[in-house]
Amino acid sequence: MPHSQKVTAMLIAGLVLTGIAALIHVYIFYLESITWTSERALATFGTSVEETQSTKELAFNQGFYNLFLAISVAAGLLFWGFGNHTVGSTLIFVGAGSMVAASVVLFIFSADKRPAALKQGVIPALGILFLALGLAI
Repeated sequence: MPHSQKVTAMLIAGLVLTGIAALIHVYIFYLESITWTSERALATFGTSVEETQSTKELAFNQGFYNLFLAISVAAGLLFWGFGNHTVGSTLIFVGAGSMVAASVVLFIFSADKRPAALKQGVIPALGILFLALGLAI
């Protein structure tokens, strides 16, 4: 595969993976801010009805945090798609980088939530890696 095709493939992989990460964080927003007390959210987060009642406001706020990260990545993808790669890359790196940083904190400080941390952090980390490599080469 020629050099330019490798670079293009890395850039596309980075953009697709960070887009998937944004979609995952929109879903997390939905669970935390809209359906926090539903059976789906209870099963996903392993919480009880009592826990969801006492943490409803916290989850609502945290869900919006996840939504805003997804919006920053989506905005970056739009800028990228319209040819402004500098602004697009910056927004993607900030949004996806924050996703990764938050997942690292969760992984380190909540041993029982490490699988969730990996689900939230690996895809944006890979996206950042491919995008950075594609831009650097």
